Amino acid sequence: MSDRVPSAQESIPQTAPRAFWDRHKEEVMAAMFRVLNSGTYILGREVSAFEEEFARELGFTGAVGAANGTDAIVLALRALGVGPGDRVATVSHTAVATVAAIELAGALPVLVDIEPDIYTLDPAALGRTLEAVDGIKAVIAVHLYGHPADVPAIQQAADRFGIPVIEDCSQSHGAELYGRATGGMGEIGTFSFYPTKNLGAFGDGGMVVAKSTACITKLRMLREYGCVRRHVSEIPGMNSRLDELQAAILRLKLSHLREGNRRRAVIAAAYDAGLAGSGLALPARRQGATHVYHQYVIRHPDRDRLQSRLKEEGIGTNVHYPVPVHLQPAYAGRLEIDPAGLGASEAAAREVLSLPMYPEMTDETVARIVDAVRRSV
Repeated sequence: MSDRVPSAQESIPQTAPRAFWDRHKEEVMAAMFRVLNSGTYILGREVSAFEEEFARELGFTGAVGAANGTDAIVLALRALGVGPGDRVATVSHTAVATVAAIELAGALPVLVDIEPDIYTLDPAALGRTLEAVDGIKAVIAVHLYGHPADVPAIQQAADRFGIPVIEDCSQSHGAELYGRATGGMGEIGTFSFYPTKNLGAFGDGGMVVAKSTACITKLRMLREYGCVRRHVSEIPGMNSRLDELQAAILRLKLSHLREGNRRRAVIAAAYDAGLAGSGLALPARRQGATHVYHQYVIRHPDRDRLQSRLKEEGIGTNVHYPVPVHLQPAYAGRLEIDPAGLGASEAAAREVLSLPMYPEMTDETVARIVDAVRRSV
């Protein structure tokens, strides 16, 4: 890698969405000027081309752009007929957007515990919850940190109740399980293009993918007021459109996604080797999974002390996520949860720590981080 290495005095950020711009300014500017010169800024050629290229690159039947990842989940739920009074099962150890989207669709979240080492929806816990709670109409499996959830096992549990599975792929662009891309195993997959994602825009953006062409058609209607013909709503819809500028930038960044994910894997391998024997719990991988390392997450019982020491060393870190959704002020005490509790989710929130992870990191920067972590444990 040719990027300048931060000096010992400079801080290393936990993520660096500007780094792509620094490396590809001319290409980004060309894409932006192409849109500005076109005179079409909403649902034009760039969005259509990006939808087609995204579906082709990751092997989906079709893709529908949305304004952001939260809206993508709302659209997915509405496309499946989930609405007011229906319950939707998902995890508490996730970005709050997953749960917020359920409520935005008018549905009621039911929070299920996670696998303690992988941090994704526990199929056994899901089965227990589906037995105990009536009225669950959908399951949202979150692929967290770039690692796939066990969708086949989750689907098996859901199938016993005739419930569709939605995959929240906001952190898993390009990840696979048993050779199948995340987003393509359940009924519908949703993506966020928030700037820090593996495939991130220079603003907000989202995508919904589905197996059936009928569902794709319905999603296109829902994202623009339920219209097929302009100004005529066939069904109640909403306004959630990916704009042309973001689509043009994302088309460019999509061409670098595989390269970026490979670099993330190299960085993760260097962390694995450098931190072996340090006493930290390093990321686990499910057999058959391709991890794309949206985050490299370690675990330590005195996480806050470790994070403070790394800050003194100039190493940026983050906690994904410090408070499980069911304990956050907006949700505490009012959501239904796994009948066995959410012990694994609560334990993870106390101990997880995300180290710096972005493709533009140099080998020298990674070595500096490893050294600082070993000295700080």
